[in-house]
This record gives sequence, structure tokens and C-alpha cells, in this order.
Amino acid sequence: MMLDEMLFFDRHPAALPLYERLKCSILAEVPDTRIEVRKTQISFFTKHMFAAVSFTPVRKAKERPDPFLTATFGLRYRVTSPRIDAAAEPYPGRWTHHVMIGTTEEVDTELMGWIREAAVSSSAKR
Repeated sequence: MMLDEMLFFDRHPAALPLYERLKCSILAEVPDTRIEVRKTQISFFTKHMFAAVSFTPVRKAKERPDPFLTATFGLRYRVTSPRIDAAAEPYPGRWTHHVMIGTTEEVDTELMGWIREAAVSSSAKR
């Protein structure tokens, strides 16, 4: 793990195992992934950004797990699932989805399927 990734979790060290599980799963599914750490999120890229993690509170405080991490991914359609905490269409045909993760078990085949699809879709963009 890079130092800037570790520093991102300075204020939320309990969320680090969630990130490690998600990152390892992404790298296993999409080996050519590039990671960029920014002030408010860690982004995952192939040709374009396809996913990110942050501490965006997409649920009311009393409904958030402790610790939590918000996984964000983009697809060309809206996913309908109780796991999607928020979805927005910032421009036509581009849906951004947010899923709050509270345990490493929530980084499962369903979530990784969406993220893998987002990576494929992102790579196909011009």
C-alpha cells in the first residue's frame, strides 16, 4: 500500500480493512488499474475513472455502519438494488451509483460485478 493511501485513512483507520479488501478485489478483477489518491477520494482508472472510494455520507448518520466506506461507480444505466444508497444521472446515459460498505463481506460478487462492468464501460469510452 502506498503512503498516500495510508494517509487518506488517518482520520478513519477502522475503515482501512474495508478499503484493502475492495482494492485487492478491484486489482484482481481489473489488473491494469491505476490508483490516484486525492483529498476527498481514492479513484480507480483504466483509460478513464471507473470507481472511487470516499467517506461520503450517503445515509443518515443513525443508518451508517461504523466504520464505513462509500464505493462509487459509473454505468450507462441505473442499477435498481436495495444496496444502492444513492444514484444520480449527471448527464444523459451516465449513472453514478454509491454503495456504503460496512463490512469486508459486503465486497462481494454483486458489488464487484458492477465495478467490473464499470471498468469495461470506462475502457470503451473515447
